[in-house]
Amino acid sequence: MTTARPTPVVIATAANLRDVGGWSTSDGGHVRTGLVYRSAELSRLYDEDLVAFAALGIRAVYDLRTTTEVAHRPDVLPPGTVSEVLDVLADASHAAPAELQQIFEDPSRAGEFLREGQAELYFESAYRGFVTLESARTSYRRLFEALASAEGPVLYHCTTGKDRTGWATAVLLRLLGVPDEQVREDYLLTNTELLPMVQPWIDQFAAGGGDPQLLMPILGVQESYLEAAFAQMEESFGGVEDYFLTGLGLSPAQLQDVRTRLVSEPNG
Repeated sequence: MTTARPTPVVIATAANLRDVGGWSTSDGGHVRTGLVYRSAELSRLYDEDLVAFAALGIRAVYDLRTTTEVAHRPDVLPPGTVSEVLDVLADASHAAPAELQQIFEDPSRAGEFLREGQAELYFESAYRGFVTLESARTSYRRLFEALASAEGPVLYHCTTGKDRTGWATAVLLRLLGVPDEQVREDYLLTNTELLPMVQPWIDQFAAGGGDPQLLMPILGVQESYLEAAFAQMEESFGGVEDYFLTGLGLSPAQLQDVRTRLVSEPNG
């Protein structure tokens, strides 16, 4: 089985932008490219980068950020590309993936939060919330409904494209039959693809007296985060199909539509 994925999409002001397709499935098919993309926030697209983004043909963008995040850095999109906000963390009392900016603004306070494994525990809890929060289930249901019925390429994203977006991609790839090893490999690609975007934050944190090494658990992703979400999925709903059917409320026909649209049959 081949595990080659497509060439990364390089647009300087669109961090962590990747085609979700390219992975082989367990039955010998592969996930089609050019149909579903993922990225970090898109507030900085301009000039030739905006033209390059438009050339991808993306018709709809699904924004998984909080309303506060959206207001702070609204997306800049080509004419004709529609956007829909799906606030995954609307019901969260603490939203680690949406609170990164506060950490960089006060490195002295951040140190207390980031030491002794607290950040890892915080993010593992947040990932469990991606499965259980009503706002998350509503948002992901809408996203996957859109993937089932889309008539052209679509993109989804959050702020850094690693957590809310990472879970959406991981559970989608598992639904499509991509082996778990490749699902994890795809998830961990964020640790290299996101670096250009977060380097200024690292520099800012260091300039304020913070230890950049403390940032690694929050600026990248760790396998334990994803495993926490999958464990919660199994505890709450069972397998991946049960998550989509019971947890998100999609129909068997919609799941089949997602698979038919996004997976090429063996030798197809």
